[in-house]
Amino acid sequence: MNNDTYQVITDRIIAQLEKGVVPWQKPWRGGEQMPRNLISGREYRGVNVFLLHAMSYQSPHWLTFKQASALGGHVKKGERACPVVFWKRLQVADKTEPTGNKAIPFLRYYSVFNVAQCEDIPPDKIPVQNGSQREHCPITEAENIVAAMPKRPEIKHGGGRACYSPSLDCVTMPKPEHFRSGQDFYSVLFHELTHSSGHASRLNRKGISGEDGEWSAFGSTPYAREELVAEMGAAFLSGHAGIVERTLDNSAAYVQAWLARLKEDRRLIVQAAAAQKAADFILDTKFPLPETEDAE
Repeated sequence: MNNDTYQVITDRIIAQLEKGVVPWQKPWRGGEQMPRNLISGREYRGVNVFLLHAMSYQSPHWLTFKQASALGGHVKKGERACPVVFWKRLQVADKTEPTGNKAIPFLRYYSVFNVAQCEDIPPDKIPVQNGSQREHCPITEAENIVAAMPKRPEIKHGGGRACYSPSLDCVTMPKPEHFRSGQDFYSVLFHELTHSSGHASRLNRKGISGEDGEWSAFGSTPYAREELVAEMGAAFLSGHAGIVERTLDNSAAYVQAWLARLKEDRRLIVQAAAAQKAADFILDTKFPLPETEDAE
Protein backbone atom coordinates (compact mmCIF):
# COMPACT_ATOMS: atom_id res chain seq x y z
CA MET A 1 0.00 0.00 0.00
CA ASN A 2 1.33 3.42 -0.95
CA ASN A 3 0.60 5.62 2.05
CA ASP A 4 1.76 8.73 0.19
CA THR A 5 -0.92 8.20 -2.47
CA TYR A 6 -3.61 7.75 0.16
CA GLN A 7 -2.45 10.95 1.83
CA VAL A 8 -2.57 12.91 -1.43
CA ILE A 9 -6.14 11.84 -2.11
CA THR A 10 -7.25 12.26 1.51
CA ASP A 11 -5.81 15.78 1.64
CA ARG A 12 -7.59 16.60 -1.62
CA ILE A 13 -10.98 15.52 -0.28
CA ILE A 14 -10.48 17.30 3.05
CA ALA A 15 -9.55 20.48 1.20
CA GLN A 16 -12.85 20.42 -0.69
CA LEU A 17 -14.87 19.75 2.45
CA GLU A 18 -13.06 22.52 4.34
CA LYS A 19 -14.12 24.94 1.63
CA GLY A 20 -17.72 24.33 2.62
CA VAL A 21 -18.35 23.09 -0.91
CA VAL A 22 -20.62 20.18 -1.76
CA PRO A 23 -18.65 19.15 -4.85
CA TRP A 24 -21.57 17.49 -6.61
CA GLN A 25 -23.66 20.63 -6.34
CA LYS A 26 -22.97 23.94 -8.02
CA PRO A 27 -25.23 26.77 -9.21
CA TRP A 28 -24.12 26.57 -12.84
CA ARG A 29 -24.54 23.93 -15.50
CA GLY A 30 -21.76 21.90 -17.04
CA GLY A 31 -19.92 18.80 -16.00
CA GLU A 32 -23.06 16.65 -16.09
CA GLN A 33 -21.20 14.05 -18.17
CA MET A 34 -18.93 11.59 -16.41
CA PRO A 35 -15.32 12.80 -16.41
CA ARG A 36 -13.21 10.95 -18.96
CA ASN A 37 -9.78 10.95 -20.55
CA LEU A 38 -9.71 13.03 -23.72
CA ILE A 39 -7.38 10.64 -25.58
CA SER A 40 -8.70 7.22 -24.61
CA GLY A 41 -12.29 8.27 -24.04
CA ARG A 42 -12.41 6.04 -20.97
CA GLU A 43 -14.52 7.26 -18.05
CA TYR A 44 -12.82 7.69 -14.69
CA ARG A 45 -14.22 5.57 -11.89
CA GLY A 46 -14.46 5.45 -8.11
CA VAL A 47 -13.00 8.31 -6.10
CA ASN A 48 -11.70 9.88 -9.32
CA VAL A 49 -15.25 10.89 -10.24
CA PHE A 50 -15.51 12.80 -6.96
CA LEU A 51 -12.08 14.40 -7.35
CA LEU A 52 -12.66 15.60 -10.92
CA HIS A 53 -16.25 16.75 -10.45
CA ALA A 54 -15.10 18.79 -7.45
CA MET A 55 -12.97 20.91 -9.78
CA SER A 56 -16.21 22.32 -11.30
CA TYR A 57 -15.08 22.55 -14.90
CA GLN A 58 -17.72 22.49 -17.62
CA SER A 59 -15.86 20.06 -19.84
CA PRO A 60 -15.73 16.42 -18.73
CA HIS A 61 -12.48 15.86 -20.65
CA TRP A 62 -9.13 15.51 -18.90
CA LEU A 63 -5.60 14.69 -20.03
CA THR A 64 -2.06 14.51 -18.76
CA PHE A 65 0.66 17.09 -19.39
CA LYS A 66 2.27 14.73 -21.94
CA GLN A 67 -1.03 14.10 -23.69
CA ALA A 68 -1.61 17.84 -24.08
CA SER A 69 1.89 18.25 -25.53
CA ALA A 70 1.35 15.35 -27.94
CA LEU A 71 -1.67 17.17 -29.34
CA GLY A 72 0.39 20.30 -29.92
CA GLY A 73 -1.07 22.11 -26.92
CA HIS A 74 0.18 22.99 -23.47
CA VAL A 75 -1.08 23.60 -19.95
CA LYS A 76 -1.66 27.27 -19.12
CA LYS A 77 0.87 28.86 -16.82
CA GLY A 78 -0.14 28.68 -13.17
CA GLU A 79 -2.73 25.92 -13.61
CA ARG A 80 -2.74 23.17 -11.01
CA ALA A 81 -3.28 19.51 -11.76
CA CYS A 82 -5.78 17.19 -10.12
CA PRO A 83 -4.60 13.76 -8.95
CA VAL A 84 -6.36 10.61 -10.15
CA VAL A 85 -5.63 7.17 -8.77
CA PHE A 86 -5.32 3.74 -10.30
CA TRP A 87 -4.33 0.25 -9.18
CA LYS A 88 -1.30 -1.59 -10.51
CA ARG A 89 -0.36 -5.16 -9.77
CA LEU A 90 3.14 -5.49 -8.42
CA GLN A 91 4.76 -8.90 -8.86
CA VAL A 92 6.69 -9.99 -5.76
CA ALA A 93 8.46 -13.23 -4.97
CA ASP A 94 6.38 -15.70 -2.97
CA LYS A 95 7.55 -19.31 -2.63
CA THR A 96 4.10 -20.38 -1.46
CA GLU A 97 2.67 -19.64 -4.89
CA PRO A 98 2.96 -22.25 -7.69
CA THR A 99 4.51 -19.64 -10.00
CA GLY A 100 6.89 -18.40 -7.33
CA ASN A 101 5.35 -14.90 -7.58
CA LYS A 102 2.33 -13.13 -6.19
CA ALA A 103 0.53 -10.07 -7.54
CA ILE A 104 -0.04 -7.37 -4.93
CA PRO A 105 -2.42 -4.45 -5.65
CA PHE A 106 -0.47 -1.21 -5.54
CA LEU A 107 -2.19 2.18 -5.47
CA ARG A 108 -0.62 4.86 -7.66
CA TYR A 109 -1.65 8.32 -8.79
CA TYR A 110 -0.88 10.65 -11.64
CA SER A 111 -1.89 14.20 -12.48
CA VAL A 112 -4.39 15.40 -15.07
CA PHE A 113 -5.64 18.73 -16.34
CA ASN A 114 -9.03 19.72 -17.69
CA VAL A 115 -9.05 20.87 -21.32
CA ALA A 116 -10.15 24.29 -20.02
CA GLN A 117 -6.75 24.53 -18.31
CA CYS A 118 -4.95 24.02 -21.62
CA GLU A 119 -4.24 26.10 -24.71
CA ASP A 120 -3.65 25.35 -28.42
CA ILE A 121 -5.34 21.95 -28.39
CA PRO A 122 -6.94 21.55 -31.85
CA PRO A 123 -10.70 22.14 -31.50
CA ASP A 124 -11.47 19.06 -33.59
CA LYS A 125 -9.80 16.94 -30.90
CA ILE A 126 -12.28 18.04 -28.24
CA PRO A 127 -15.77 16.49 -28.55
CA VAL A 128 -18.62 18.96 -28.63
CA GLN A 129 -20.82 18.82 -25.53
CA ASN A 130 -24.52 18.47 -26.09
CA GLY A 131 -26.94 20.02 -23.70
CA SER A 132 -29.40 22.86 -23.36
CA GLN A 133 -28.83 26.08 -21.52
CA ARG A 134 -31.30 28.64 -20.32
CA GLU A 135 -31.69 32.10 -21.82
CA HIS A 136 -30.21 34.65 -19.44
CA CYS A 137 -32.48 37.56 -18.58
CA PRO A 138 -30.49 40.27 -16.79
CA ILE A 139 -31.92 41.52 -13.50
CA THR A 140 -31.88 45.30 -13.82
CA GLU A 141 -31.24 46.14 -10.17
CA ALA A 142 -28.40 43.63 -9.94
CA GLU A 143 -26.86 44.93 -13.17
CA ASN A 144 -27.02 48.47 -11.84
CA ILE A 145 -25.13 47.43 -8.68
CA VAL A 146 -22.36 45.84 -10.73
CA ALA A 147 -22.13 48.80 -13.12
CA ALA A 148 -21.95 51.35 -10.30
CA MET A 149 -19.15 49.65 -8.36
CA PRO A 150 -16.21 52.08 -8.01
CA LYS A 151 -12.85 50.82 -9.28
CA ARG A 152 -14.59 47.68 -10.47
CA PRO A 153 -12.20 44.83 -11.38
CA GLU A 154 -12.24 43.24 -14.79
CA ILE A 155 -14.97 40.61 -15.09
CA LYS A 156 -14.36 37.74 -17.52
CA HIS A 157 -17.04 35.24 -18.52
CA GLY A 158 -16.22 31.73 -19.66
CA GLY A 159 -14.94 28.44 -18.34
CA GLY A 160 -16.35 26.48 -15.45
CA ARG A 161 -15.07 28.25 -12.34
CA ALA A 162 -16.06 31.32 -10.35
CA CYS A 163 -13.13 32.99 -8.64
CA TYR A 164 -11.33 36.25 -7.89
CA SER A 165 -7.59 36.63 -8.46
CA PRO A 166 -6.04 39.37 -6.28
CA SER A 167 -2.79 39.34 -8.24
CA LEU A 168 -4.61 39.94 -11.54
CA ASP A 169 -7.44 41.90 -9.90
CA CYS A 170 -9.87 39.98 -12.07
CA VAL A 171 -13.15 38.15 -11.45
CA THR A 172 -13.76 35.06 -13.58
CA MET A 173 -17.30 33.71 -13.94
CA PRO A 174 -19.02 30.97 -15.95
CA LYS A 175 -21.28 32.46 -18.61
CA PRO A 176 -24.59 33.74 -17.17
CA GLU A 177 -26.66 31.32 -19.23
CA HIS A 178 -24.86 28.39 -17.63
CA PHE A 179 -26.28 29.16 -14.18
CA ARG A 180 -29.50 27.54 -13.08
CA SER A 181 -31.08 30.95 -12.63
CA GLY A 182 -30.30 34.63 -12.85
CA GLN A 183 -30.48 34.86 -9.05
CA ASP A 184 -27.76 32.22 -8.76
CA PHE A 185 -25.55 34.07 -11.24
CA TYR A 186 -25.74 37.40 -9.42
CA SER A 187 -25.34 35.82 -5.99
CA VAL A 188 -22.05 34.21 -7.06
CA LEU A 189 -20.93 37.39 -8.83
CA PHE A 190 -21.65 39.45 -5.69
CA HIS A 191 -19.59 36.96 -3.67
CA GLU A 192 -16.57 37.41 -5.96
CA LEU A 193 -16.98 41.20 -6.14
CA THR A 194 -17.03 41.33 -2.34
CA HIS A 195 -13.71 39.49 -2.38
CA SER A 196 -12.38 42.07 -4.83
CA SER A 197 -13.37 44.93 -2.52
CA GLY A 198 -10.56 43.82 -0.22
CA HIS A 199 -7.88 44.50 -2.84
CA ALA A 200 -5.11 46.90 -1.81
CA SER A 201 -6.44 49.48 -4.29
CA ARG A 202 -9.86 49.45 -2.59
CA LEU A 203 -10.45 48.60 1.08
CA ASN A 204 -7.09 46.87 1.62
CA ARG A 205 -8.71 44.15 3.74
CA LYS A 206 -6.50 41.76 5.69
CA GLY A 207 -6.75 38.25 4.34
CA ILE A 208 -6.84 39.19 0.68
CA SER A 209 -4.29 41.98 0.23
CA GLY A 210 -1.12 40.25 1.37
CA GLU A 211 2.35 41.35 0.38
CA ASP A 212 2.31 38.97 -2.59
CA GLY A 213 -1.16 40.12 -3.65
CA GLU A 214 -2.67 36.71 -3.00
CA TRP A 215 -4.92 35.04 -0.44
CA SER A 216 -4.01 34.19 3.08
CA ALA A 217 -3.05 30.53 3.47
CA PHE A 218 -5.91 28.19 2.64
CA GLY A 219 -7.66 26.88 5.73
CA SER A 220 -6.20 29.60 7.94
CA THR A 221 -8.42 31.72 10.15
CA PRO A 222 -7.89 34.87 8.00
CA TYR A 223 -8.95 32.83 4.94
CA ALA A 224 -12.06 31.59 6.72
CA ARG A 225 -12.94 35.11 7.84
CA GLU A 226 -12.57 36.40 4.29
CA GLU A 227 -14.98 33.74 3.04
CA LEU A 228 -17.48 34.82 5.68
CA VAL A 229 -17.08 38.44 4.63
CA ALA A 230 -17.65 37.52 0.97
CA GLU A 231 -20.78 35.52 1.64
CA MET A 232 -22.27 38.07 4.03
CA GLY A 233 -21.47 40.82 1.55
CA ALA A 234 -23.18 38.83 -1.20
CA ALA A 235 -26.26 38.51 1.01
CA PHE A 236 -26.32 42.29 1.64
CA LEU A 237 -26.00 43.04 -2.08
CA SER A 238 -28.62 40.43 -2.96
CA GLY A 239 -30.99 42.18 -0.58
CA HIS A 240 -30.47 45.46 -2.44
CA ALA A 241 -31.12 43.65 -5.72
CA GLY A 242 -34.30 42.05 -4.41
CA ILE A 243 -33.09 38.45 -4.73
CA VAL A 244 -32.21 37.79 -1.09
CA GLU A 245 -34.89 35.14 -0.60
CA ARG A 246 -33.23 32.93 -3.19
CA THR A 247 -29.69 33.32 -1.91
CA LEU A 248 -30.01 33.19 1.87
CA ASP A 249 -30.37 29.39 1.99
CA ASN A 250 -27.25 28.97 -0.13
CA SER A 251 -25.36 31.47 2.00
CA ALA A 252 -26.37 29.83 5.26
CA ALA A 253 -25.15 26.43 4.07
CA TYR A 254 -21.86 27.92 2.91
CA VAL A 255 -21.18 29.90 6.06
CA GLN A 256 -22.05 26.99 8.34
CA ALA A 257 -18.91 25.11 7.31
CA TRP A 258 -16.75 28.02 8.44
CA LEU A 259 -18.54 28.52 11.74
CA ALA A 260 -17.07 25.25 12.99
CA ARG A 261 -13.59 26.76 12.68
CA LEU A 262 -14.60 30.16 14.00
CA LYS A 263 -17.02 29.11 16.76
CA GLU A 264 -14.50 30.09 19.41
CA ASP A 265 -13.96 33.50 17.83
CA ARG A 266 -16.15 35.96 19.76
CA ARG A 267 -15.27 38.73 17.31
CA LEU A 268 -17.51 37.33 14.58
CA ILE A 269 -19.45 40.60 14.56
CA VAL A 270 -16.30 42.21 13.16
CA GLN A 271 -16.75 40.11 10.02
CA ALA A 272 -20.31 41.39 9.62
CA ALA A 273 -19.01 44.95 9.92
CA ALA A 274 -16.36 44.21 7.28
CA ALA A 275 -19.01 42.71 5.02
CA GLN A 276 -21.21 45.79 5.45
CA LYS A 277 -18.25 48.03 4.63
CA ALA A 278 -17.56 45.98 1.49
CA ALA A 279 -21.20 46.17 0.40
CA ASP A 280 -21.25 49.92 1.03
CA PHE A 281 -18.13 50.29 -1.11
CA ILE A 282 -19.62 48.31 -3.99
CA LEU A 283 -22.88 50.26 -3.72
CA ASP A 284 -20.80 53.47 -3.63
CA THR A 285 -22.52 54.65 -0.47
CA LYS A 286 -20.97 56.70 2.31
CA PHE A 287 -23.08 55.44 5.21
CA PRO A 288 -21.02 55.17 8.42
CA LEU A 289 -21.12 51.98 10.42
CA PRO A 290 -23.43 52.19 13.45
CA GLU A 291 -21.91 53.19 16.78
CA THR A 292 -21.40 50.38 19.29
CA GLU A 293 -23.32 50.51 22.54
CA ASP A 294 -22.36 49.21 25.93
CA ALA A 295 -24.52 46.37 27.20
CA GLU A 296 -26.86 47.35 29.99
